Amino acid sequence: MTMSSGASLRLEEITPSNVDAALAVKVRPDQEFAVAPVVKSLAEAYVHPDVAWPRLIMDGDRPVGFLMAFFDIDWKLDGTMIRSGLWRLNIAAGEQGRGYGRFAVQSVADEIRRRGGRELHVTWHEGGHGPEGFYRGLGFRRTGELSGDQVVGVLALE
Repeated sequence: MTMSSGASLRLEEITPSNVDAALAVKVRPDQEFAVAPVVKSLAEAYVHPDVAWPRLIMDGDRPVGFLMAFFDIDWKLDGTMIRSGLWRLNIAAGEQGRGYGRFAVQSVADEIRRRGGRELHVTWHEGGHGPEGFYRGLGFRRTGELSGDQVVGVLALE
């Protein structure tokens, strides 16, 4: 497994000049059940501009992934539970296992901390090719909740 040096990793806001690169990010076929394609994420970001934070993950001049975070959403739609977290994470099929997912989660954690948050939430589909092992390996724990048919996980930010 090759790890990226990290020196050239960065997030880029989605713009007219890089939207095609973002749309070209595709996960492995056996992972498609677990994460929506980038095009759906960008559509959701368009209709939820106050909470969605879509970003292209770049390694130098190469797009290697896409993430979308959410900030301060009303989780239960009644004002009693405000949460922030990772909404989508798509690492390109040929780029997995190089530390880009870890970089993405850390970047979202840093942004949540910058905004005063103390927890990073994520949901995932269970299954053999799903992302649970990845998230659990980063320290996420199950909350015991479900969001639709997805497990809810949380990472305490210190």
